[in-house]
Amino acid sequence: MDFRISADDRVGSQPGKGSKPKAEARGKGQRVEPTLGQSMPFSVADERVGSGGSGGGKPPKAPRRGKAQPARKKRSRRGGFLMGLLWWGFVACLWGGIAVIGVIVYYGAQLPSSNTWAIPDRPPNIRILAADGSLISNRGATGGEAITYRELPYYVPAAIIASEDRRFMQHFGVDPLGLISVAIESVQAGDVTRGASTITQQVAKNLFLTPDQTLGRKVQEAILAVWLEQNYTKEEILELYMNRVYFGAGATGIEAAAQTYFGISARNLSLGQAAMLAGILPAPSAYNPKSNPERAIERQRLSLNAMARDGFITPEEAAAAQIDPSQSVRTRVAGSEDYVADWVESLMTAYIGEIKDDVVVQTTIDFKMQKDAEFIVKELVASEGPKRGFSQGALVAMDVDGTVRAMVGGVDYQASQYNRAVTAKRQPGSTFKPFVYMAAMEKGYTPDTLAEDAQFEYNGWSPRNASGKYAGTVTLRQGLAYSLNTIAARLAIDVTPQAVIDVATRMGISSPLTAVPSIALGTQEVNLLELTSAYAPFANGGMGVIPNVITSISSKSGEVLYQASDAGPGRVIAPNILAEMNDMLKTAVEVGTGKGANLGGWQFAGKTGTSQSARDALFVGYTAAMVTGVWLGNDDDTKTTLSGGNVPAAIWSEFMTKAHAGKQVAQIPGGSYDGQLVAQPVIDPATGQVAIDPATGQPMTQYVDAGTGAPVQTTVDPATGQLMQLDPATGQYVPATAAQAAPQQPIQTGQMIDPATGAVVGAQIDPATGMPINNTGAMLVDANGVQIDPATGMPVGQVVQPQAIDPVTGFPLQPQSNGVGQAPIDPATGQPMILVVDPATGQQVWVPSAPAQMQPPAAIGQPVPIENERSQRTLMDLIFGDQQN
Repeated sequence: MDFRISADDRVGSQPGKGSKPKAEARGKGQRVEPTLGQSMPFSVADERVGSGGSGGGKPPKAPRRGKAQPARKKRSRRGGFLMGLLWWGFVACLWGGIAVIGVIVYYGAQLPSSNTWAIPDRPPNIRILAADGSLISNRGATGGEAITYRELPYYVPAAIIASEDRRFMQHFGVDPLGLISVAIESVQAGDVTRGASTITQQVAKNLFLTPDQTLGRKVQEAILAVWLEQNYTKEEILELYMNRVYFGAGATGIEAAAQTYFGISARNLSLGQAAMLAGILPAPSAYNPKSNPERAIERQRLSLNAMARDGFITPEEAAAAQIDPSQSVRTRVAGSEDYVADWVESLMTAYIGEIKDDVVVQTTIDFKMQKDAEFIVKELVASEGPKRGFSQGALVAMDVDGTVRAMVGGVDYQASQYNRAVTAKRQPGSTFKPFVYMAAMEKGYTPDTLAEDAQFEYNGWSPRNASGKYAGTVTLRQGLAYSLNTIAARLAIDVTPQAVIDVATRMGISSPLTAVPSIALGTQEVNLLELTSAYAPFANGGMGVIPNVITSISSKSGEVLYQASDAGPGRVIAPNILAEMNDMLKTAVEVGTGKGANLGGWQFAGKTGTSQSARDALFVGYTAAMVTGVWLGNDDDTKTTLSGGNVPAAIWSEFMTKAHAGKQVAQIPGGSYDGQLVAQPVIDPATGQVAIDPATGQPMTQYVDAGTGAPVQTTVDPATGQLMQLDPATGQYVPATAAQAAPQQPIQTGQMIDPATGAVVGAQIDPATGMPINNTGAMLVDANGVQIDPATGMPVGQVVQPQAIDPVTGFPLQPQSNGVGQAPIDPATGQPMILVVDPATGQQVWVPSAPAQMQPPAAIGQPVPIENERSQRTLMDLIFGDQQN
């Protein structure tokens, strides 16, 4: 009890000066009780009359009169503590607020001025479409096009809001409640349980900031989030987020994610798919259904439950959309069309330069053919690869004008994106030999020219046949059909390797080639795309092609940025040479190494190829409608047991059968100038120079009938721009092709262009030879870009040799030193004669061949007389059996 008695209250004491009694008025004889817990500034002694102390002292004096003071109450200790806590809390908040403002000001000052803030452009997307308009793929930094908020089903943004930021529609960019909730959860768990950034903050981070986890970056993120909320609507912010957030597997944005994982547009996502994509966002690498389908299913369940919790869907809808954990997640598997998409993407800069905005690319790809090609290559590699030691394949198919319809760059794009049809360069083997034979045909040889199939050595090089067998004297037709290496080697040496390169380049081979004799055997590397396109002139009547996969490129708004044209190299094979080449290449698939190929009802031709140790096996074949090339082998260049005539020919046959279904059967073009129009410059007889049209200032051109050489009266239809010719039977102008027996494009010949100026070079024409004379010294090229020797009027490097006639037999003499020549037939034996030097006169004479020289391989027995073309082929078939090089 706090009971205190002051000095003034003692009995007999004098009150202190100025003291004021504070006792309350009381009645006489009443007692004053002390108050517990308080100091008593007034007297609490009993005023007992006559009482005294134990010692019997004087009676106390009466207290001085005055006002009684009330008792002071002492504050409760607990109340004081709370008040202090509130006070110091207020002070701390005040100083904390000042500190926060200081931090915000400090880091905010490091940002650029707010009037310069703007949403950066999204990286451009390349939308690649097949010929029918179906989507092949998206390419670019994001992997998908931007999509608007209103194009999506309602549950797509709902899934993202429920999973990522449930108060997104209420907060101002930063969610204080969310921060507090995360802080409490983290304290309870002893670790950070989840992020506290809102969707707006994530947009700010993705658009403006680096991913550094620092205080300064988080402060700037919050500042930018508030700015975004002030300048954009919630829908716009959510649209920015969905189009720019990373979903894993190289997919940025909701459209790219939908295409990557499910092969559909985000516009068509189901509820379950939308929930799975939303569940990916916290950890795209760990939660995506391709890398971890089990965790993706669990994340989908959590997203659906969150949507039901927030009222976006009902619990029943959530349950129905969930994938059973025991089921597998069906995701899109990258197909062979992605090889096409990669190729198209690599061409974009060359076609339209730097891409700054979204573009749409229309391609020539036939999607059905593409999937057929993919399936066939995969199936044959899977079934035959283990037995024959190969694991990869590629295919290129195009129309005869170079329009690419299908391309398979490998058996599994998801496992390997390396394009074996475009990027890889491999030895073409014997598929290169047609260019060697074409050079020989252009020199003057024919398919019936005889050559010696026997071993020989040339400057230390000794080519061998793959079979190890040699047939002796054969025709060039047989040499190509049975892929005889010795014949191709002799021809390359005879026409010169450079002439072979010139032909190959003119036909469409663009890879660098070295002029060595072994080029005849296909030892120099090319890619499958250029090799296939180089066969197209055989199929289309002799016109060079440039392989093309892009029809047009346009902006997203429809502005055309590029449109393919029909321009090309022009004629690269004379019709008579074309006829000879097609004759030989048809023989190759009828009885030669390509006889394993078949295509019911269609005439076709082609050539097999097998590189050294069977590291590469190829077949390139064509009809009047399509050209297709097939390659098989291993990426590590290890040997196989393949040959061009087995599995490659089987793939070619199966694919081409499907590709030709429903097409009108047509024959491979022959080779005659009859009925064709040949464009020639008009020569002014007064000057011998090319005549100039006074109206246009351009060189004048006339058309002549290539079969008769007679001029043909032509005109151009002003409405269509089509060349019209006068039909002598009716006197009416008709389209030029309508009056031709074998419609083909006009042959551009005789016009010589100076490549330095692009102008037609005037040259006086010798009326006797039709060749230019008095050349001015400038380099001349014809309309096909082939350099012309001004002395001969022939392509440079092409040697024109006069044919000497044997006065005894009347047969033309041909050089025999290399085993190639047109030898007369001995009427007694039916065998070719040989050219020897008469020791008496020193002159070359034809004599019957010696029996030892004509002895065929031991496995064949006695010589078989060759009576006709079919018996020649049968003999070769007996010699070489099932050889399929």
